[in-house]
Amino acid sequence: MKKNALTLTAVANMTSNYSEGLGNIASVQKVFKNRKIYSMRSRESLKNAIMVQSGMYDDLQTSKDGAAQKKVEENLNAANCRSLEGGYMSTQGTTYVRKSSVYFTDAISAEHFVNETRFHNNLYLASNYAKANGISVQENGGGAGLMPYQYEYEKSLKVYSMTIDLEMVGKDANFQAEADQQEKAARVCALLDAVENLSLTVKGNLDNAEPIFVVGGLSDRKTHYFENVVQVHEGKLVLSSDLKEKLSKGFHAGLMKGNLLENDDEIEAELGTTSVCMFFDNLRKEVSEYYLG
Repeated sequence: MKKNALTLTAVANMTSNYSEGLGNIASVQKVFKNRKIYSMRSRESLKNAIMVQSGMYDDLQTSKDGAAQKKVEENLNAANCRSLEGGYMSTQGTTYVRKSSVYFTDAISAEHFVNETRFHNNLYLASNYAKANGISVQENGGGAGLMPYQYEYEKSLKVYSMTIDLEMVGKDANFQAEADQQEKAARVCALLDAVENLSLTVKGNLDNAEPIFVVGGLSDRKTHYFENVVQVHEGKLVLSSDLKEKLSKGFHAGLMKGNLLENDDEIEAELGTTSVCMFFDNLRKEVSEYYLG
């Protein structure tokens, strides 16, 4: 079978995104599995961050038909507009639907959730306002705009997968349109660049979410091939026989050394890893060869 998909699974030290808030209290998003609660970054949040950082949303145009949606027209489709590569449903006039060519899983923490609450306030800004308006922040905090707030904070090793349907990239069957091979390769490589250098802004803080371990490559199966075999337990990557067997089917693995995973020497010896940078360089080369020969 022809290898017409790209799949990878990454371990990254990243923060969770936030779900519902109650008043001035914000809580991280969580999932229940294995009879325990785990923090997570949802696939929607992860996909949006990667699409934005990759530049795939630079040409995004929106319209409004009840709810805001991606703008789609005969001359504005997935072949000539990168922001539509992630899929769309347009209900302006004729309804058009195109599925995404890139898919993500939730990024779920390797260890179960332990609450760490952080308490903050805007005392400096309130004091500045109080001084300018001749009031006392101690006596009239509400009048000065003083607002204490708190939120759950969580940053941990999380595991997620990304899979791209290489046959679908740059094509829009709704308008019988297709991008050239150079553009297709550029789109996939832009997504790989974003994953390799992923950076998130959470509650005003910069979060380096680059992979510290990654495994994958081109595949003949359009699925998250390594999703079930990349596990981290007590800071160590689980080197199962299934992971090794899947890796031997023409895939590669990259590791960022520095005791970010406690068994990195063992990982390197048993999986034959390269550096994370070399992993992505090789994958971009394979993508270019796929599209450009």
